[in-house]
Amino acid sequence: MTEFFERFSAIIARDPQMAAIVFGAVLAILMVALLMQRSRERRTAEVAEARMAELMRLQGEMAGRMQTIAEVFSTRQADLARALSERMDGLAHRVGGGMTESARMTAEQLARLNERMTTIDRAQARMSDLAGEVLELQNILSNKQLRGAFGQGRMEAIISDALPAGQFSFQATLSNGTRPDCLVHLPNDGPSLVIDAKFPLEAFERRRQAQDEDNRQAAGNQAKRDLAKHVADIRQRYFLPGETFETAFLFVPSESIFADIHEFFPDVVDRASRLRVLIVSPSLLMLSVQVVQAVLRDVRMKEQAHVIQSEVSQLMDDVARLRDRCLNLQKHFGQATGDLDQILISADKITRRGNRIDALGFEDAGDRPRAVFERATG
Repeated sequence: MTEFFERFSAIIARDPQMAAIVFGAVLAILMVALLMQRSRERRTAEVAEARMAELMRLQGEMAGRMQTIAEVFSTRQADLARALSERMDGLAHRVGGGMTESARMTAEQLARLNERMTTIDRAQARMSDLAGEVLELQNILSNKQLRGAFGQGRMEAIISDALPAGQFSFQATLSNGTRPDCLVHLPNDGPSLVIDAKFPLEAFERRRQAQDEDNRQAAGNQAKRDLAKHVADIRQRYFLPGETFETAFLFVPSESIFADIHEFFPDVVDRASRLRVLIVSPSLLMLSVQVVQAVLRDVRMKEQAHVIQSEVSQLMDDVARLRDRCLNLQKHFGQATGDLDQILISADKITRRGNRIDALGFEDAGDRPRAVFERATG
């Protein structure tokens, strides 16, 4: 630089005019350099202002979009809350109806249970009374007339409980003037079944009370003769062709005596079978009457076959309606389950979107606005 000024001073000394020209040129160069520097600074400022304006614009757009996202999120959240409330109300209504029906059925079952408990209490009271009635039964069996009345009463109780009214007659008079203890009317106007309850119990009672073997043997022989004579009397009195059935029942009012007859007097039982007289105990009479009842029921069912067919058809219709209603109920429960699944899916989506929004990191927006904006708009 010192050498430059020395040369410039030498030039001025030799040629002042040339020095002025050189000085002017240098000055012009300096002015041009200064103007170029200012132009670069102005362009730099304009670029900076343009970038700042672009950043402001992007920030405004981002704020607008965030506001839009917030509004959409709020609207969807309100819609979801409303839909959830409606579906929960519907589900509560259906569940409440099911609970009401269950409560009603439970109340009915408890009522039936209470009735059964009441029946059991009455049965226990009757069992308590039965102990006293056993003593009365012993007094009845010790008297001949009372024994006959006891056998007749027990037979009538079995018949009355098992057969409907109109299917039997007590002490009815036959065409020959005899009066059997009971007539069971068979279906299709067939001959009536005769039941005799005048069983000779005296000799059997003496045999049971005998203290030694001789008296027991004598009472047994008498019981055998009485039973054989009574079987013959039934055959002679009550067998009327076309009016009475070809078989008659001889009712024995005691299961133990019935067992003794079959054990100690099998020949009399065989003779009675050949004469078509069946010796029956209370349990066998009950079973026989049940068979007659089944026959009568079968006859009535055949007479009412069209009614039964109509009832069966209506029953099948009721079963079909019951099945359809069960399917509808199953469909409602399935729809409610599906609605709850959809609600859970929507809740999971909202949670994931909220997590993504929270992870955007708005505190770094001033450093990298464009990258943040691109991540947000996806």
